Amino acid sequence: MKLRIDVLTPFPQLVEAVVSTSILGRAATKGVVSYHLHSLFEFADAPHHKIDDEPYGGGAGMIMKPEPVFRAFDRVMEQVGPDAAPRVIFPSPDGKPFSQADAVALAQAEHLVIICGHYKAVDQRVRDQLVTDEYSIGDFVVTGGELPALLILDAIVRLQEGVLSARESADTDSFGQSSNGLLDGPYYTRPREYRGLAVPDILLSGNHAEVKSWRQEQRRAQTRERRPDLWKQFQAAERQVTEQENG
Repeated sequence: MKLRIDVLTPFPQLVEAVVSTSILGRAATKGVVSYHLHSLFEFADAPHHKIDDEPYGGGAGMIMKPEPVFRAFDRVMEQVGPDAAPRVIFPSPDGKPFSQADAVALAQAEHLVIICGHYKAVDQRVRDQLVTDEYSIGDFVVTGGELPALLILDAIVRLQEGVLSARESADTDSFGQSSNGLLDGPYYTRPREYRGLAVPDILLSGNHAEVKSWRQEQRRAQTRERRPDLWKQFQAAERQVTEQENG
């Protein structure tokens, strides 16, 4: 099953520069995903092709007009057929915080449409009528929706079968399916010593059980230090498992 991803954006060249390279580009080359980029300016009214206007009721900033977005979405639906039911994603600071669990769920979809906002906001009718999923990538605001869209897109595409050379790598990442809620720990590679900094002896011991134990302890320590909120969740989950095992 090939995942189709449509991106509606005023600046498709920003998206194209990323999805055509590295892992995202490889996914398209392998036929795992297909990217379809739509410039919203092409769907705006002639002769000026404006995609923004002043807000009703006054206030600072400009609002993205509904017509270009609805028309671009209609074009997508004409291409895929009326029976298609894509997940329509809108990155927004007031959306639900995007998580690895969301990436895993969206990776099961056959068709995703991502709408990239700009200016102060997008006309609310777009969000009410077209959007199925609104996500925030953090408590901050950026100029446009392209960068958040690409972060979300990357998290989804790398989970597609055949994209990564070793799927286990994704499963053992921070927030991966095998992480048990812990952050990932430190890793080392050759050379054994560099600028007076040596690789921990345990990783050179050849004792796989001890290496596994060391890595788990590193994950626990890193989570405890850097993400106290996740550490509390991990401890609560551990207590629940212990209580269930003890009857």
